[in-house]
Amino acid sequence: MTADFNELGLNQSLVDGLKKQNIEKPTDVQLQAIPLALQNKDIIGQSQTGSGKTLAYLLPIFQKVDSSKREMQAIVLAPTHELAMQIDKQIKLLAENSALPVRSEAIIGQVNIDRQIVKLREKPHIIVGSTGRILELIKRKKISAHTIKTIVIDEGDRLLDENNLGTVKDIIKTTMRDRQLMVFSATINERTLNISKELMKEAQVIKVQEKQMLNPKVEHIYVAAEQREKIEVLRKLIAALKPARGIVFINKSDEVEITTSKLRFHHINAYGIFGTAEKEERKKALEGFRSGKIQLLVASDIAARGLDIQDVTHIFNLDLPEDPKEYLHRAGRTGRVGKGGSVISVITLKEAELAKKYQKMLNVSIEEKEIYKGEIVEPGSRKSETFNKPKKR
Repeated sequence: MTADFNELGLNQSLVDGLKKQNIEKPTDVQLQAIPLALQNKDIIGQSQTGSGKTLAYLLPIFQKVDSSKREMQAIVLAPTHELAMQIDKQIKLLAENSALPVRSEAIIGQVNIDRQIVKLREKPHIIVGSTGRILELIKRKKISAHTIKTIVIDEGDRLLDENNLGTVKDIIKTTMRDRQLMVFSATINERTLNISKELMKEAQVIKVQEKQMLNPKVEHIYVAAEQREKIEVLRKLIAALKPARGIVFINKSDEVEITTSKLRFHHINAYGIFGTAEKEERKKALEGFRSGKIQLLVASDIAARGLDIQDVTHIFNLDLPEDPKEYLHRAGRTGRVGKGGSVISVITLKEAELAKKYQKMLNVSIEEKEIYKGEIVEPGSRKSETFNKPKKR
């Protein structure tokens, strides 16, 4: 039996607001999390990418916010600036569609702090942002920690790692003891689970089993190539497939810029997501990608975390990820909302064994293809343009 949002205890304004986004039925994580969150329970929620975790915590926050008060009532912590901006965008959309006067502000680093302080004088009900900047503004007494009733840690596997845990703990310590704490992530290992429980009073653990790990409408193929030929093979794939909106994944962050330059050399409309990019430049590129002005994004798994972009038609793996969960995350960025898509991996002989392993683990067929005269063909059907095996001497 599939419940609807009314049955979860949400008010009609929120239900009507969701309908304007064409959201009428709650996902599994929303079914489990929303009733508990409305009861102010501390929650640890694990559910796959694209399963509706953001609304699972935002809807209860909206319902509990007292919009008649000019005070800060919830903080959502995000590991990347892009994710923070996306969450803030969803809050504003939900507020508009539901006609509820809930106000939010995105507070991220590398942005003029004085302007942020001015905006915080308006006392937004929900603050979304990066841990470092939020802690700094709490210390400056510009964010009123004593009025915060809920803290959400989004992508908890990253925010509770060794690099970020100290700052997250410092933020939590500034709030009242009776505040609610929620941790959500696509993957939660034993360490993250134990740390989350230590931070909470009586943690309610939600683990949504992935009924279908991969969207059956998404095709998975691979093309073999020697390491030095990968960019050339990728260029041919792009020419053959003409992706409307694609993401190229590589394993090493420091190779994003180099890969992007090589693609641009071949007149491919690509933009790399890497740490050294200026904030405004990066934002402009993502807006260009969403609007279709930029055809390809090049990113590592870390840089792509938090990117929620609709209508991605193709995922290209220039390197196979070393973790099957990352393959799932990458593949989950295409074929959203029941649509189709393609995941194409350019692999070496060494990586072929990993591809076979993923087929078994993820219960997916990754079919071998070749490129011939600008077309994707079955292997051996014609003379391949790829994977020139060394000749015997």
